[in-house]
Parts: sequence; structure tokens; C-alpha cells
Amino acid sequence: MNAMPDEPLFTHRAAILAALERLIDVIAQLRHPETGCPWDLAQTPTSLIPYVIEEAYEVVDAIQVGEKDAIAEELGDLLLQVVLQAQVASDNGDFDLGTVATGIADKLVRRHPHIFGDASGETPEEVSQNWDRIKAAEKGIPHNPNQLTPKLVKYSRTLPPLMAASKISVKAAKAGFEWDDVDGVWDKFHEELDEFRAALANEPKENQQAELGDLLFTLVNLARWYDLDPSEALQSTNRRFIKRFELVESVAEKPLGEYGIEELEALWQKAKAQLAKPQN
Repeated sequence: MNAMPDEPLFTHRAAILAALERLIDVIAQLRHPETGCPWDLAQTPTSLIPYVIEEAYEVVDAIQVGEKDAIAEELGDLLLQVVLQAQVASDNGDFDLGTVATGIADKLVRRHPHIFGDASGETPEEVSQNWDRIKAAEKGIPHNPNQLTPKLVKYSRTLPPLMAASKISVKAAKAGFEWDDVDGVWDKFHEELDEFRAALANEPKENQQAELGDLLFTLVNLARWYDLDPSEALQSTNRRFIKRFELVESVAEKPLGEYGIEELEALWQKAKAQLAKPQN
């Protein structure tokens, strides 16, 4: 009687493992040195980087849209990149998918001593502190919860720039690196805007890039003060632009390059107004 509730789970897990084995076999066949696919055989860990990033973003987009079938499909595309990277590494004699799976499972066990050991972890904050302490010990780094620089460096190296800037801004502010009020942030914004304009007029491109970065980082700080997500804001703007551009293209009677700027502006405003109308 006690074994019956576990039977559906066991059957489901067996089916999952069989599906994963099939995926591994398919990718191994694609990478077969004699009968494999020329494109797959030509790939290296570095050449696959753009696909890893692209598929990760497509997973995020599918989750935000909320379509279950799309989420499953995009997770499959991302899983393909994991298995393919592992297969390339295995072909090179570096490591294989078993190494990857064992490594992450061992890491999760080590970093959750409140589940797999006898440590305390009653709150998300306590769990996070344990994670950071264990991670530092693994890497042989003295654990100093008050030292933010290692985290900030990691954000800048591993996250998209806008997301990294947001995280860096939040962490620095919590550490006390903060303006007294939002007026100070606005003053900083206007200061950086003036410096950017001056750089565009008189300085080399390297300085212009630096001043543009300062201006963007200040905008990220403004967003934080108003509890706005700059990544989501820019993503939303991208989508609105594409919808308006699509509508302009659909009503244009000739290639857009043949229109004058005033005509294009009129078409743009018309598209903007049409999309702003409530949808029935």
C-alpha cells in the first residue's frame, strides 16, 4: 500500500530519463566525426556563445509572455546548448555531461546544509548568507559579508550591462553609497548629461563612450529611486517601437527610404495613435 503513491512518480521519472538519454544520443550522433552534421562538427565552445545567450533570452521572453508550450520549447532549446557544449567538451577530452550534472548536484548539496546537513536556515536571508559563506570557502576567499567588491565584479562580468548596472546600484546603495534624496540624483543626471554633450563636441570617442556610460548609470540610479526596472522599461519600449514600425510598414505605399522625414513622422504618429486605442 505504501509504494503505490510513488509508482506514478517513478514511471514519470523513468520517462524523463529516457527522453534525456535520447537527446544525448541525438547530439552525439550530430557530432559523430564521420557521419555527423557538418555544422555541428564545426562548432566550438566559443562559437556557441551567441546561441547560449540568445536561447536564455528567449526562455525569459516565453516566461514573461506566459505561454506554457513556448516555455517548454525554449527551455528545450536552452537545454540543447548545455548538452551540446558538454558534447563538444567531451569530444575534446575536457569533461562530459556527467561531470556537469555531478558538479551542480554536489554544489547544491554543499550549499544547502540546512536541507542536507544540520545547519540552520530558517529565512531566505539566512540561506543566502550560508550560500555566500560556503561559496567563499570553496574558492579559498576569506568571507567578509561587508565586502561588496567581489559581488560587483561578478555582476559586471556575468550579467547583461543594464541588469548588472541595476544590481550594482542596489548593492552600493544598501551599503550606504547613496544620495540623501532624489533631487541629488537629478542633479547628477544633468551634470552627466552636460559632460556627455561636452565630450561629443570636443573629446575623442573613448571619452565619449565613458561619458555615455556615466549618463546611463545615472539613469539606472534614477530608475531605482522610482522603483522602476530599466531592463523591463527598455524591453517594453523595444516592443512598442516594433509594433509601431510594423504598422507604418503595413500602410506605406512605397519603400520607407523614399519618404521624407515629415512624411515618416506623420505615419509614425498615426501608428502610435492607432495602437493607443483600446482594443475590443
